[in-house]
Amino acid sequence: MEEEFQQAQALYDTLVEFAVTYSFQIVGAFFIFFVGWWLAAKMGDVVENVMVKRNIDITLSRFTGGACKILILGLVIIIALGNIGISVTPFIAAIGAVGIGAGLAIQGMLANYAAGFTIIITRPFVVGDTIRVRGVAGVVDKVMLPYTILIDEDNVHIQIPNKLIVGEILHNSAERMLIELDVGVAYSSDVDEVTALIRSAIETVDGVSDEKAPAVGVDSFGDSSINFGVRVWAQTTRHFEIRYALNKAIFEALKQADIEIPFPQREVKML
Repeated sequence: MEEEFQQAQALYDTLVEFAVTYSFQIVGAFFIFFVGWWLAAKMGDVVENVMVKRNIDITLSRFTGGACKILILGLVIIIALGNIGISVTPFIAAIGAVGIGAGLAIQGMLANYAAGFTIIITRPFVVGDTIRVRGVAGVVDKVMLPYTILIDEDNVHIQIPNKLIVGEILHNSAERMLIELDVGVAYSSDVDEVTALIRSAIETVDGVSDEKAPAVGVDSFGDSSINFGVRVWAQTTRHFEIRYALNKAIFEALKQADIEIPFPQREVKML
């Protein structure tokens, strides 16, 4: 019992001595950490706001602000640990060793982060652009380091890992998307008249881009029809709505002008 009491007394004396010796260093370290945390957050916001005010891409602005915050916070932690006499050199070596093992285990995730960094720096697209990649299309809503989020016309959020974007064939049509239609008319129809009718029908549809004129012309010659190709630029968020409206307007225009839209027919002879 006396031996246990002596051990407890020795532990108490050690704690008291540690508190007396290092109390100011510990308090100072906490003070440095909390002040540094506040300063890092403020500096990150300041950098981001300055870049936004200078019309720099919002994605790049957020990334730079976040990177500044992390960098300042890392320096603050090193200073705080050094204030209480803890050497950070062994921690850095341990973090490096752990990082190598973790890197081998999460290669896919790291590839996404590396691709996201490439997208943010090179900026092949920005928030608000319409892109098509790997058969998926939509308006860019967010560009994060690990993934990019698109929103299609049905307001569905599509999350694409960034490693599937970098190195692929990427279609960027800014805020608009191309609508392609095929219209077949009888061979007896006047080509110029049909072209004029289709152009007039397109002008009646709301949402068609005014910046790029629609393209209308003979695309091919079918077995029973002259096939006209129609290419129209329209708002991405109303793609299918405008597509259906165009089909209806063109059909009604051809019908009112008595332009025949042929359908496949077969002639069977009995011998």
